[in-house]
Amino acid sequence: MAKRETSARGRSLSRKLAMQALYQWLLTSHSPAELIAQYADDEFYADCDREYFRELLEQIVAGAADLDAGLAGMLDRPLAQLDPIEHAVLLIGLHELKSRPEVPFKVVISEGVVLAKRFGATDGHKFVNAILDRAARDLRAAEQAALAAERRR
Repeated sequence: MAKRETSARGRSLSRKLAMQALYQWLLTSHSPAELIAQYADDEFYADCDREYFRELLEQIVAGAADLDAGLAGMLDRPLAQLDPIEHAVLLIGLHELKSRPEVPFKVVISEGVVLAKRFGATDGHKFVNAILDRAARDLRAAEQAALAAERRR
């Protein structure tokens, strides 16, 4: 059990570092390689799931146009008006919902809300929650149906 907890904590730290690196990428357009090298010096890097951090950063940057297109259809404002922290959190959440089916949708939403509460604007976590919940309904409908069926038993 301790290994699983460490793994969950490592993934959470990976998401935190990825959110910070993506925030920086959104503002500066530094390459994933530059950001990975920079964040390797972060105090939390030793405890994070390094492979997951690298994967998040590289795959999200490479797929940003598709992820942004998906987000644009769910937003109540133009993508350019998104707070960069919320944008980074939503990119991570949408990537995980699309590409990491082994990560439960509830974990994706919860982790996104925690990051938005900690680093985002005052009520940004509510916005992040709403968008990721909508994305989960679209992208993880079967998972949500199975969970609902399990609850009814």
